[in-house]
This record gives sequence, C-alpha cells and structure tokens, in this order.
Amino acid sequence: MASRKESTSAASAVMASTSGTLDSPVKQIQIEGLVLLKIIKHYQEEGQGSEVVQGVLLGLVVEDRLEITNCFPFPQHTEDDADFDEVQYQMEMMRSLRHVNIDHLHVGWYQSTYYGSFVSRALLDSQFSYQHAIEESVVLIYDPIKTAQGSLSLKAYRLTPKLMEICKEKDFTPEALKKASIGFEHMFEEVPILIKNSHLINALMWDLEDKSTVADKHELLNLSSSNHLEKSLQLLMDRVDDMSQDIVKYNTYSRNLSKQQQQKHQYLQRRQQENAQRQSRAEPPLPEEDISKMFKPPQPPPRMETLLIAGQINNYCQNVKEFTSQNLGKLFMAEALQGHN
Repeated sequence: MASRKESTSAASAVMASTSGTLDSPVKQIQIEGLVLLKIIKHYQEEGQGSEVVQGVLLGLVVEDRLEITNCFPFPQHTEDDADFDEVQYQMEMMRSLRHVNIDHLHVGWYQSTYYGSFVSRALLDSQFSYQHAIEESVVLIYDPIKTAQGSLSLKAYRLTPKLMEICKEKDFTPEALKKASIGFEHMFEEVPILIKNSHLINALMWDLEDKSTVADKHELLNLSSSNHLEKSLQLLMDRVDDMSQDIVKYNTYSRNLSKQQQQKHQYLQRRQQENAQRQSRAEPPLPEEDISKMFKPPQPPPRMETLLIAGQINNYCQNVKEFTSQNLGKLFMAEALQGHN
C-alpha cells in the first residue's frame, strides 16, 4: 500500500490543479449511501486487522453544506512498484469521472481506523495539506471494529483555525502553543454527518430488514462483553505510558533550564563583583562577553506530539465510555426483566 506521506503529497499536487476559492465554512456533511458502502467495501477487500485503507472523497459545496457524492480508493502498491505514479493515477480517475458526468472535485479524504487509533502526526499533516489547498475539505474516519459491534461508526473531522495557523507557521514550541491557547480539545472539530439515500434504496433497505433473521435482531441484547473493551483499555494504557514519558522529558527540560538560569545568574553576580573590585583598584572592567553563547538554552521537547497523545487518550476514553454505557443499559434492562418475572 502506498505510504501515507506519498498519498498526501500526491493529493496535494492534484488539489493544486483542481482547487478553487470557496468562502462558506462547512457546518454539515451530506454523504451518499453509495459512498459509505464503497468505503466499507474498500476495507473489507484490502484492510486486514490494523491495516489502514485510504481514499479520495469527491463532491461539491452547497452553501454551508459539503455534499460527498463519490469516492475512490488509494491503490495498494509496494516499494517495488517504482514506476507507479500516484498523481497520474488520481488525475486519470478524475478525468474518467468527468467524462461520464460524475462529480470529480476534491472535497477531502477518508481513512479507516483500528480501535479508534487515528489521532496522529500523519493524519494532522495530511489534513493540513488538504485543508490548506481546499478550505472546506474534511477527513472521514471509519471504524470497522465498532461498526461490527452493531452501530455504524463514521465521523468527520477538520482542523481548527487556531491549529491551522500554527501549522502554517510551523512553530510547535511550548511558547507558541501556549500563546495560541491550543489544547488537545482545540485541535480537531467534528462536523455532523447526514447520510442521504434515494427512495429506491430506502425501499430496498426496508425489504432487507424484513427478511433479516430473528437471531440477528436480538444479537444487540447479548449481555456478554466482547474483547473490544479489553483491547481499548490496553491501547489506552499504552498511550498513557507514552504520555508519562513525555512528561518526564518535559520535567527534565524544566529542571535543566532552571539550573542553567541559576548558573547564569551566579556568573553575572561574580562578574559584577570582579568589576567592582577592579574599579576600586583603578583597573579597567572586564571585557563584555556574549552571555547567550556561553549559556545556550536547552532544546525544549516538541509539544505537538504530547497534544496528539492527549487527544488520542481522550478518544480512547470516549470509546470506553460509549461501550460501557451500552453494556450498563443492557444490564439494567435485564435486571428489570428479572424483577418483573
């Protein structure tokens, strides 16, 4: 499969030749049911376990609504396929769609996730490239594991304006992030999604629901907990360990900085005392020295990675909260049924 970095650079090149100036911000996303089925099918055919699949979203912007009407996947290829040109592939796909009168404008991209593990620097860089080229572009995150539990998991995200400014300046120092008041909760904004189907598709879905078996309908009432909660907690603990390591690095940086400031202050006091003594002996003062070269401040650890880890921890906590709330609801309902009997 193509690397995420290659896909991003290819998409940026394609968008540079197809993007236009759009003024209205996106407040709602309307996605065709066929597009959703294509995304699900893409993962079922090419995604295995933690393997991530990605693709391009096509559509148009109507006032403050982003309509996603089509999509196509990023092709899988290995490093041995040196002759494969991803930019050319995307251009050919868009040209073919245009010839058959199908919406061919870039409006974002989609990606599958493994137990909600999508908050990363790669996703941040990819979405920044899209959103910088096309302001209304979004990223759709499809969670196949949560979907298999009985509820569709599809969410749309955009980078917040504050984070876009930081990414443009490429200044991720603690001072810059503090000045911009950016926390993990101010990095991504979720956009509500509306799934639209034609009347024929709705009629087909009603027909399929009537033909479904009774066992499948009652599967959601199963009181046994799957390994979804266990795996989510395991991933949560791993990210908490990463967070603790980053905190240790930042505490070490703070101690080294404080120690250096003390050494610098002591050095200036000694020079001041020596100059006072030399002045009392009618001697010239010591020559001026560049203090910044003598006491170079330690390099601060990157804070963006810490914010991403905090955002991923928050996402895991939300997943655990949703899963446990559903199970608790089943348990209370079962208790009420037993008491009634």
